[in-house]
Amino acid sequence: MSENAPLIEMKGIVKRFGALTAVDHVDLKIESGEVMALVGENAAGKSTLIKVLTGIYEMDAGEIFYKGKKVDINCRDDSKQLGIEAVYQNLALVEQLDVPGNLFLGKEPKKKIFGGLITLIDNKKMAEESKKILKEKMGMEIENFNDPITNHSGGQQQSIAIGRAIASDCEVVVMDEPTASLGVEEIERTFEIVKNLQKNNIAVIFISHNLEHVFEVCDSIFVMRMGKRVAYMSKEEADKEEIVKLMVGAKESA
Repeated sequence: MSENAPLIEMKGIVKRFGALTAVDHVDLKIESGEVMALVGENAAGKSTLIKVLTGIYEMDAGEIFYKGKKVDINCRDDSKQLGIEAVYQNLALVEQLDVPGNLFLGKEPKKKIFGGLITLIDNKKMAEESKKILKEKMGMEIENFNDPITNHSGGQQQSIAIGRAIASDCEVVVMDEPTASLGVEEIERTFEIVKNLQKNNIAVIFISHNLEHVFEVCDSIFVMRMGKRVAYMSKEEADKEEIVKLMVGAKESA
């Protein structure tokens, strides 16, 4: 692996659905700890590109590199093994489970009793690890820790979904419209979580239609239109009016 290579690099990615080319020879790269906004109008190809990265869709052409090494991502497990996680708008939490139960869903720590004859979920370890993940990686504590998820606010539920994504050795988190339907305080809390992930050297791909939020929390901005990459720039190089023009095709990309 090359020390100078980006964490993730996608080259020439193509994804077609019949006659429709949803992603058309797109290049994307992201460094460790980078917070990248992925923006564009509806049907720009953002979600499709990300679903290729996270193994939901198989690409029709292109290459993906992890730390300079070419990798195959053909399913969700492939991306998870590379430390690529995603938090979508539906969150996919189990309402009847508490915080630890959701954070470790499907990967609960186990313990053996009666000389190894019986294996049980180690609830104590799961609770301790959950609090550690939330505090150290996300800078937060959640009250009513053992209450069912349905008793928590929308912002708390989103935080728990992010915590579940980073409970393993995660290096990239994709957040799909993470501030949608949240109140002002919960949006600020989401920004703080993103900043804490960055401090832990976790890269974030932040998909959003809200440019105010993009400019608040992101380092770089990747613009798509009609399945193509039309711009990539640092936040300092861009302004909101320029980004809007690129998104709708009123400005040609450089």
